[in-house]
Amino acid sequence: MSETTPDEDVATPFRSVIEVVVRALVDQPDAVSVTETQQRGMSMLELRTAPGDMGKIIGRQGRTATALRTLLAVTAEKHGARAQLDIRD
Repeated sequence: MSETTPDEDVATPFRSVIEVVVRALVDQPDAVSVTETQQRGMSMLELRTAPGDMGKIIGRQGRTATALRTLLAVTAEKHGARAQLDIRD
């Protein structure tokens, strides 16, 4: 199972969309980190925020997290790809 990491200076459309939306939601936008890897032809995005902002990203009953994942899926489909969001604490 090979795993590659794209150049950190070049943000894919998936990564850019998630970064912009998450930075707008949190109190500490500088603490937002989105890393992307490729696994089995799918982009895997890993989102990390400041501990105090985690609740804002998850939302009530996970609604914000679900909306972020839906937004990512739509963006990926538009570009003919597949992507998955993993929210880390």
